[in-house]
Amino acid sequence: MFEVKYFKTKAYLAQSPQLYKQMAISGDFERVFEIGPVFRAEQSNTHRHLTEFTGLDLEMAIQQHYHEVTDVMGDLFVYIFEGLETRFKKELEVISQQYPFEPVKYLKKTLRLKFAEGVELIRAAGCTMGDYDDLTTANERVLGKIVKEKYGTDFFILDQYPAAVRPFYTMGNPEDKRYSNSYDMFIRGEEICSGAQRVHDPKMLEAAAKAHKIDLATIKPYLDSFTFGVPPHGGGGVGLERVVMLFLNIHNVRKSSLFPRDPQRLTP
Repeated sequence: MFEVKYFKTKAYLAQSPQLYKQMAISGDFERVFEIGPVFRAEQSNTHRHLTEFTGLDLEMAIQQHYHEVTDVMGDLFVYIFEGLETRFKKELEVISQQYPFEPVKYLKKTLRLKFAEGVELIRAAGCTMGDYDDLTTANERVLGKIVKEKYGTDFFILDQYPAAVRPFYTMGNPEDKRYSNSYDMFIRGEEICSGAQRVHDPKMLEAAAKAHKIDLATIKPYLDSFTFGVPPHGGGGVGLERVVMLFLNIHNVRKSSLFPRDPQRLTP
């Protein structure tokens, strides 16, 4: 996180609204949607990382199963894709004159694959990958190419990631503790959204934070909000500039940000 001077104390630029979204759910907001700046102090000098981007975040209470969240998010992206194609056809044609691109292919009912199924597809393509490793950028691209050839879609959800590669507030998979009720979403073989069902039991949450060696004092207001009771819930965070980059297939996120910020660029 970026540390800043805040009067006579320290503060940090917002790295994620995650904990605050969950606190809103604990305050009996059934669904929360937030758009705001996100700051990441990471030395990620790649084509798809920025140190400042616009985050599209949502969180919602779950009635029966966390796939309610993936269904909402999948339908949301289909709505976005259809709206861009119909309402902004002229603008897309103008952009394509300078950056020719093939339109994004997607299914009306978003494809959802299990992480383990994705690993099998990646291995079948001749790539090496462990059962519980996170995806590398290269593996993401291989999987995206396979999925498009096999299912005819550029947009899909990869579900039930290994528990070891997800944050402490991620709910474990009750059927197999090696995995979790978490998911990522992809466009053209690159991740544009990460999300999960969250741990909503305060004792489980505190134990998970300790296991991840997190100082409980630093997240006390967050932990306290769960003691009053909070429904099962889940959500995700989307990087807007990355979605634009991949929808238009312009290959570099700096082209989809008005004033891009990365480890090497602070002005203009």
